[in-house]
Amino acid sequence: MAEREPGLDPISEDTRLQSLDERLNRAKTDEAIRSGEAREEGGDGYRLGNRVLAELIGGMVGGALIGWVLDRLLGTSPWFLLGLLFLGIAAAFRNIIRISSGRSK
Repeated sequence: MAEREPGLDPISEDTRLQSLDERLNRAKTDEAIRSGEAREEGGDGYRLGNRVLAELIGGMVGGALIGWVLDRLLGTSPWFLLGLLFLGIAAAFRNIIRISSGRSK
């Protein structure tokens, strides 16, 4: 009589948990799509383009700024500015080539 209690489900516990996990994952996916939080496939190219742009601008501005400061301190205007600007551009292009070849990390 103890085997046939009305509160027990005839399905095994593992099957119920798997079913619950599947329904929960499906509900999370549906909610992400509904709220617009689902990741779109086109985002990778946009992110890569922003990274390349940041590398290029950062290299140029960083080199120019450091060169300008050194020129002001040492009184060698415009040589450090030009030299470090070109060095920053070269470093930026090296990083862009590294990013585009897939060895970014």
